[in-house]
Amino acid sequence: MSETSTGGRPEAIRAVPVRHPGRWVAAAVIVVLSAMLINNLITNQAYNWSEQWKYFLSPPVLNGVRNTIWLTLVAMVGGVGFGIVLALMRMSPNPLMRGAAWLYLWIFRGTPLYTQLLIWGNIGALFPQLSLGIPFGPEFVTLQTNALYSAAMAAALGLVLNEAAYMAEIIRAGILSVDPGQQEASNALGMTRMQTMRRVVLPQAMRVIVPPTGNEAISMLKNTSLVAAVPYLELTFTAQTIYASTYQVIPMLIMVCIWYLILSSVMMIGQFYLERYYAKGSTTARMGLKARLGGAA
Repeated sequence: MSETSTGGRPEAIRAVPVRHPGRWVAAAVIVVLSAMLINNLITNQAYNWSEQWKYFLSPPVLNGVRNTIWLTLVAMVGGVGFGIVLALMRMSPNPLMRGAAWLYLWIFRGTPLYTQLLIWGNIGALFPQLSLGIPFGPEFVTLQTNALYSAAMAAALGLVLNEAAYMAEIIRAGILSVDPGQQEASNALGMTRMQTMRRVVLPQAMRVIVPPTGNEAISMLKNTSLVAAVPYLELTFTAQTIYASTYQVIPMLIMVCIWYLILSSVMMIGQFYLERYYAKGSTTARMGLKARLGGAA
């Protein structure tokens, strides 16, 4: 008879830790693969690190980096601005404005960005001349499209118009996340629809808008590589022009990837602080940001 049944002290519990052999196997696989990757980076002559360093800070590459940053900024600023207009049109009580906004989103979200850039790069073939005058009437000023239209304009216009279609839905989702009572209270105070949007709704919607907008900005940084269709000398196209003469394809492409990683990392840091700023006053948003960044928030 045990001590428990006779009223004595119970026996000490002999706890056996739960075994997790799968974790050890996964860790071993990761360590082996990491060692293989490091060994490949060091011993594989195809990377030609000296060739990469030779061009990493060269004037053509730095010019490509500047053009990439410029395109990203223009595309995001223009995309956000036009996206706000499209989002308000989508939510307008006017069916004509709603239909026009829906048609725009349908076209630009339903066709590839690369194809759109090809069209904008060859827009002179579709519209050889640009004229100013009375619709369906006489033309007062007529100019050649190619004389006014540069590769930089084609690249920026294509990215802005495409990004606006995606930003419109992000902004619309942020606006819909705000309690309708906020708008009703603003209307009761005599504020116009635009004043309500600018002073009440959009500041609160930013908490929902900022995270996906940051992801869109990072995605846009990489999408600038598609403007080679125009063509325009951004980072990737610059690397292509270099390896076309040196035949060092892999080293130049790896160098481009390193540049993109550097720029993306800087943008991720900026996104973190921007999200933390707009998460003020929202416990749920702060907890989500902290969980996502491993407690750094």
